[in-house]
Amino acid sequence: MVSSMGGFCFTTLLLLIITASAPAAITSEEEFKVGGAAGWRQPAAIEPDMYRRWAQSMKFHVGDSLRFVYKNDSVMVVDKYGFYHCNSTNPISVFKDGNTLINLERPGPVYFVSGDPDHCKNGQRLMVEVITLHPQSPPQPTAASPAPSPFSGTESFSVAPPPQLVLFYILVVATSISIHI
Repeated sequence: MVSSMGGFCFTTLLLLIITASAPAAITSEEEFKVGGAAGWRQPAAIEPDMYRRWAQSMKFHVGDSLRFVYKNDSVMVVDKYGFYHCNSTNPISVFKDGNTLINLERPGPVYFVSGDPDHCKNGQRLMVEVITLHPQSPPQPTAASPAPSPFSGTESFSVAPPPQLVLFYILVVATSISIHI
């Protein structure tokens, strides 16, 4: 009886340790420097699609971030129309600090352009497709609540296990203890 109880406790403890460490490994955040070593700049005439090619070579997940490093320029977050038409008249956000970090907080496309319309027309624009790590249905917004921002520069990301998983383990442990008693 004591031997089987010790084995059960060891197995339960091992299971809890694996579960507690797994979400951190699965949902690890990554920071991407936009454009790699070149940074955020107007592409040369021979490379107008450099940002499209750069983005296609990456996978962006919810919780990742994009770092824009630039001089004498800006970064604007725009809608789809603003991206395809290099229209910066109604940007969602504007950054001019030269070293901008943007957190990707929800799945879907996010569009960026240079604040200089000529730079945008010459290829200084970026669209990233953000994907989730674990598919889940988002809560339905109420009619009175505004649409959530696709990113933020200051919010954090949690790697804690979901409450349902913790409750499941408590139930398993409680049931197993009552069986052995």
